[in-house]
Amino acid sequence: MKVLVTGANGFVGRALVQDLRARGYDVVAATRRPTDQTIGVGELDGATDWSRALQGCDAVVHTAARVHQMTEQAAEAEALYRQTNVEGTLNLARQAAASGVRRFVFMSSIKAMGEAGHFSEATPCRPEDAYGRSKCEAEEALLKLSGEAGLEIVILRLPLVYGPGVKGNFASLMRVVEKGIPLPLGAVNNARCLLYLDNLTDVIALCLAHQSAAGRAWLPSDGSAVSTSQLIRGIAAAMGRKARLVPVPPAFMRLAASLLGKGPAVARLFGDLTVDSAPLVQELGWRPPVMMADGLKVTADWYRAREARS
Repeated sequence: MKVLVTGANGFVGRALVQDLRARGYDVVAATRRPTDQTIGVGELDGATDWSRALQGCDAVVHTAARVHQMTEQAAEAEALYRQTNVEGTLNLARQAAASGVRRFVFMSSIKAMGEAGHFSEATPCRPEDAYGRSKCEAEEALLKLSGEAGLEIVILRLPLVYGPGVKGNFASLMRVVEKGIPLPLGAVNNARCLLYLDNLTDVIALCLAHQSAAGRAWLPSDGSAVSTSQLIRGIAAAMGRKARLVPVPPAFMRLAASLLGKGPAVARLFGDLTVDSAPLVQELGWRPPVMMADGLKVTADWYRAREARS
């Protein structure tokens, strides 16, 4: 099978290209700017020309997307997310269908459904920010196109993904644990699902090949939920550090955060976010090949090696 992977220099895309090639796939790697190993396609929007990248491809895995930008204004963000994540995705899918591609695997996000709670495939989508709305709209547009063009659509709604190369809040959390900074999260007893990078690439490979994967939105995870405090302890253990957790009552933290205008961010830190991965197990026979403790260890080793080089 010849597979086009978009966003091939990103956190997920880079790992996926390596994994698929190791499995024997013929992989075309696409990035915005061309390199010796990738095809450059320019900016991702409704006018991107994918003809060269799609030539001879049987399937597409679309990992490229516009992700959260801290400094942008709300009105501007809505339009930019839609330009890249909706118009850019639909344009690629239309060209893929016209070029004879059979299957299109779309990296969506649990944010397409919401910010907190327990989510299953049947949960109504109620996104709360511009990014989530763009992913939800892209899903709907792809499923509509599937009916019109016969393109097999597979949607993967991802929780927080971690592994070597991770950035953002997870990398910040590792930095805090590595430095031994006390965290007032010892009393947090929530439940959150995560997904290790190698588990994600494994489920993508399954969704490329499994006949029953198409036409569905799947919610992969490592298989068991952890609290924020348990996650910090797991990261600390992987780093050979002691978790310095102070048991501050969550109600006090919420009040303080609200007074400081940080209520939504703290609510996400203390809230539940779990996904139902059972259909992947029951219907596709998928089980995550890497346990969370092992994934955290590999991620911690990568982080410490990177810090040693810097």
